[in-house]
Amino acid sequence: MAKTGTTTQGLRSAIERSGYYPALVAEAVEAAVGGEPVSSYLVHQETTFDSNEVRRHVTVLVLTGTRFIVSHTDEQAADGTSPSPYATTSTESVRLEKISSVVLSRVVANPESYTPGTLPREVVLTIGWGAVNRVDLEPASCSDPNCEADHGYTGNTTADDLSLRVSEAGDGPDSVRQTLAFAQALSEATVASAAGC
Repeated sequence: MAKTGTTTQGLRSAIERSGYYPALVAEAVEAAVGGEPVSSYLVHQETTFDSNEVRRHVTVLVLTGTRFIVSHTDEQAADGTSPSPYATTSTESVRLEKISSVVLSRVVANPESYTPGTLPREVVLTIGWGAVNRVDLEPASCSDPNCEADHGYTGNTTADDLSLRVSEAGDGPDSVRQTLAFAQALSEATVASAAGC
């Protein structure tokens, strides 16, 4: 990374520790961040099993003073378009004022004995900025059980640009802590951005 601040160095180290094409991922993230200092970051690697294949995916989330940057890197097996395995990397840079929602869901064990500061068993971070909306539709109905009229459809839309699930069992307690810290930093940054700070 161009900056030498500890957060930027920590981001590079986290990318390297993930072991997932670190040179490729770091270059893509560095290009998206540019010269801005990094305020907070999260590196999350997922492994999925698809039939006879194991596929890896890494998501890097970066917060700067003005932007939220998301980077995805996926590996693909050789196919009709490429005789050798390949990886695709994409980055998106979103101005902080465009962030419309930051949702953090926490799953805790034994909620009756929960004490503040206890690490959740799992967290799901969902961030919306209006690039992707999910529409859930279902047939509309009325209260008359004998009605056979077509009442059309009813439903709702949900901003669902990014959803990231991190569990203590699968990813480790440090990953859960980092997700909580990143979610808090992003929430605070969006409030400051909305207030014009």
